[in-house]
Amino acid sequence: MRAARLIKMVLLLQSRPSMTAAELARELEVSERTVTRDAQALSEAGVPVYADRGRAGGYRLIGGYRTRLTGLARSEAEALFLSGVPGALREMGLEDAASAARLKVSAALLPSLRDASRTASQRFHLDAPGWFREPETPALLPAVADAVWDDRVVTARYRRGEAEAERSLEPYGLVLKAGVWYLCARVPEQGSFRVYRIDRFTAVAALDERFTRDEDFALPRFWEERARQFARSILRAEVVARLSPDGVRRLQYALDPESAREALEAAGPADGRGWVTVTLPVESEDVAHTQLTALGPEVEVLSPGTLRERFAADAARLAELYRPYRPQQNTALQVRPTPAGPMLEP
Repeated sequence: MRAARLIKMVLLLQSRPSMTAAELARELEVSERTVTRDAQALSEAGVPVYADRGRAGGYRLIGGYRTRLTGLARSEAEALFLSGVPGALREMGLEDAASAARLKVSAALLPSLRDASRTASQRFHLDAPGWFREPETPALLPAVADAVWDDRVVTARYRRGEAEAERSLEPYGLVLKAGVWYLCARVPEQGSFRVYRIDRFTAVAALDERFTRDEDFALPRFWEERARQFARSILRAEVVARLSPDGVRRLQYALDPESAREALEAAGPADGRGWVTVTLPVESEDVAHTQLTALGPEVEVLSPGTLRERFAADAARLAELYRPYRPQQNTALQVRPTPAGPMLEP
């Protein structure tokens, strides 16, 4: 533990002109007294650490000292390519490896380039989850991530509806989509690739057995194809509707953009008012009701009849809510004085 800290201290001093004891203590997560002892230990070991006294003092390396301890470990090199996704690194348990990799790269750079990591982090940040939701990190994600990095076969139990199933999997890759983690894995007994939500795993056990990757497998291409298939597979119903010109423009924001585009391309010519009739693929009548409600009066549902009736009922309720406003008469009792005393009248 101390050896790793001493190495990190040398790399920190190599990457900057000088650092105060407080700065080193913060970076190394130790006390300033420990920093003083570590600096003395490095000096005794032959590392030229020099302490500047005074209020503006600190520690620095002298004589152009350069350590050769900048070689990246495999885990650090792999984590470095994910360093623009700090949340994902943290959830997979790779935050420390990425920090060490960035420090080693910084130490190896020319002095004029050592602020590159800071300037990059100030200009780019990826926030993957959608708005108005707090994503939960699946408890088994680090175990799954370890198996992905090591190419280890896993035995996994996962929820399927109300039941649980167990399966042997070859974990090929992880995908973070809108704050949800997915595992792309090969099922050995089937010879096919499938996608699993990590938060549906109830148990994961990595085996000693390692699998040989299919060199033709490309995770981005596989995910793109599977995501497209999934989006199409859930569209099991159809709705026929009329859209105003404004409804045509807004349709891509209410439905899947690709499905909306294809539906509009297949639509017939517009009528004299600019309205077009389209056939929309939807997941279900309930989902279509929610999606098309966003278009308000810019859409008229023609079929199925049950959905049209729901929109007609909605319209009637809205008309009742937004009927001309008439202030209610004040029926509170009023007091009118009389010679015989106050008299109440409505």
